[in-house]
Amino acid sequence: MIRKLKSGEYRLYSRKKNPRTGRRRNLGTFKTLAAAKRHERAVQFFKRH
Repeated sequence: MIRKLKSGEYRLYSRKKNPRTGRRRNLGTFKTLAAAKRHERAVQFFKRH
């Protein structure tokens, strides 16, 4: 799940909420949307392999 921040950067969040905090886990902040999407694909790959 990618959200745009006020600073203009994009942050990748986990899809599920963390049950302890009730918030989504931050999986990295990126300058461009394309970079965030690339990293999201990499995260999905490593979850399965």
